[in-house]
Order: sequence, then C-alpha cells, then structure tokens
Amino acid sequence: MTSLNLRIASYNLQKCVGLDLRRRPGRSLGVINAMQADIVVLQEADKRMPPRPAALPHDMIESDGWHILPFGAPGGSLGWHGNAMLARGSVTVRTTSHIELPGLEPRGAVCADLDTRIGPLRVVGLHLGLIRRFRLMQVATIMRALAKMPALPTVLAGDFNDWGSGAALDATAQGVAFILTPPSFPAARPVARLDRFALSPEVEAAATGTFTVRPARVASDHLPIWADIRRT
Repeated sequence: MTSLNLRIASYNLQKCVGLDLRRRPGRSLGVINAMQADIVVLQEADKRMPPRPAALPHDMIESDGWHILPFGAPGGSLGWHGNAMLARGSVTVRTTSHIELPGLEPRGAVCADLDTRIGPLRVVGLHLGLIRRFRLMQVATIMRALAKMPALPTVLAGDFNDWGSGAALDATAQGVAFILTPPSFPAARPVARLDRFALSPEVEAAATGTFTVRPARVASDHLPIWADIRRT
C-alpha cells in the first residue's frame, strides 16, 4: 500500500454569504486555503441570477495559486450549475466535462479526470436536489454517465442534501461506497451529513474530517469536509 495521500475537500460556499449575511469572497477563500487541500470541490460557487457570475472572483482564486478547472460555463461562472473545482500543486488536468441531471430544479454535476501524486483520478462534483426521489434519479444518472467513460479510480464529492443515513444513496451509487465524515450542517452546530464523499474500490480514506478553524463556522451555512485519500 502506498503511503502517499491526496487531500480532497468539498465546500458549499453559499455564494460566499456567511451567517452574518455578508458576502465576503476573501473570507471564503481564506477557509479554502487553510484546508491545505490539493483538490477542492465547490457548490453554490456562482451567484443565483443569470448570467450567474462567479461569487468567488476568478482573479482572486488564481492569485492564490489555484487552477480553476474549465467546465464550459457561460457568463463568467466559476463552474457548472454552481458546481466548480479547484486544483493546485502537482495536480494536472486530463479532461473535464459536465453531466446534466434530472429534476424540478436545474441541477448538474462536473467531472474531471486528473493526474495526481497518487495516480490518475476521476473527481465528480455535485449538488443534489432537495426532493429524495430526484436525488436518487440524479445519482443514477451520474453512475450511468460514469459507466460509459474509461475506468478510473473515482471520487464523488459534494452536497448530497440527504438528512438521513444515506443508505438509499449508497444503494443507488453502484461502484462506489460512501465513507464516514462528521456532520457538516448547519455550520454553527452541525447535526447533518449533507456533505459527503463516495470512493471507488481503488482508493480509500486514510482520514476524514470537517474543517472548523475560524472563520469556517460563519463563512457559510455548511462546514467544509475533507478526506486524505490513497490508493488501495
């Protein structure tokens, strides 16, 4: 077993509006930087109204050494349907794509094939719907899309919006398994594991956690989660 780890994080930015109702992109970016992750998957990274400009400015991100992965979003958006992905260090991009998801609300997922220090890795960033039936449909859609791609070790990361045990999600996400992470919502006093990771058998988590260092508890209504992953 390799001793090399790769840190991946997932963070619902809530459009950089904190619990103090102030939009402070610099504060959000400070939380992202402090996690010392190699890859960060973001949700609600764009403002709500068309053309959905980035809530976290591109130049601010890039000046801190992050590479913004391209997903073809129009109008200056950071990602696709609010989902975005940042990488730095030795992580390089092979390909990126996005997946349209069914449901009453506009939803999508982003997918990146990457070269990392633990080897090739596919990362899927997502933000599922509020209605359970559509969440399961969305997971099934993602898994069908992945089945059509060349096989790679895979991580699903994002806001799954599931207040329960996640058993139904786990049963639907054939080929990956959810790992245990601490509750991340609401940020001030977390009780729900809305934010999760799921891994394919080729990778495992050496450690997981939520990031609680100030100002994470006020920068968004979600705490960021992280996982140090390695090849099995």
